[in-house]
Amino acid sequence: MGSPELSVPSLHALLDDGHEISLVVTQQNRPAGRGRHEVPPPVAVAAAERGLSIFQPERLRRPEAVDRVRAEHPDAIVVAAFGQILPSTVLEIPRLGCINVHPSLLPRHRGAAPISGAILAGDPTTGVSIMLMDPGMDTGPVLAQREMPIADDDDQVSLTSSLAALGAQLLAETLPRWNRGEIQPVSQDEARATVTRLVQRSDGWLDWSDPAISLWRRIRAYAEWPQGHTTWEGRGLRVLRASVDAEATGGPGEVMAWGRVMRTPSAVAIGTADGVLLPEVVGLEGRRPMPIADFLRGQPAFIGARLGDRKVLSAN
Repeated sequence: MGSPELSVPSLHALLDDGHEISLVVTQQNRPAGRGRHEVPPPVAVAAAERGLSIFQPERLRRPEAVDRVRAEHPDAIVVAAFGQILPSTVLEIPRLGCINVHPSLLPRHRGAAPISGAILAGDPTTGVSIMLMDPGMDTGPVLAQREMPIADDDDQVSLTSSLAALGAQLLAETLPRWNRGEIQPVSQDEARATVTRLVQRSDGWLDWSDPAISLWRRIRAYAEWPQGHTTWEGRGLRVLRASVDAEATGGPGEVMAWGRVMRTPSAVAIGTADGVLLPEVVGLEGRRPMPIADFLRGQPAFIGARLGDRKVLSAN
């Protein structure tokens, strides 16, 4: 059971290790792009390419959907970012349980957005947990964990890719050992638990009264969606990549020339409550993203602007 790109490496790992996958359960097709054409989830595409049976229920908890899963008589159900809560009627079906590939070091960052959560919190490391699911939200006992560092240039996109690969590897190692009875599940420490929620478009808003370090983390945490965004002269402006100078100062939202004095500035700093943000790649609403030097050549009036009249971007 899985839906986004994060799930695909786990699917391939199971197949490559010789496990028989009798059914792939994924979300329904969704409209996407400017044409709003229905597009299948990445897991559905991968499953079709490998000739697997696919089931896309609107709600897994409906009795007919539960019966469809039960009819497969699975030894185990592997779940990787499926996108629906599994009811107890599904959790009790497989003899080895429902095994979740979760991209965080549980009990830290339970819930819907663990990768963004780790970046926002400034965690130096993250990782993957292979967990035996129970009725709670990522509260079940842990079968295995593996840690990895978070680099300064990591963002939501790069970290998702790395954790997807790490999770697939750890799943491939853990599932046979669990089947052989070689693993003792470890209960999570509730006192250390943190929870993330579903991401909303407003989460990408850059409030210049926040410290620069917080804004930098926000840009990285939401690099795929909703992306860090602000406004300039009533138009949406995305900040897709940036760095920070914690020692410099500037008025919140004030755009200043940065770096060597040249006839045509090639960099800017944006003032915050503490330090300045140094945008590296930006995208004006309705236009493609570009390096800040190229942006300034076409938009010299950007220097001296004050950003941030509240407005949600109308474009991705």
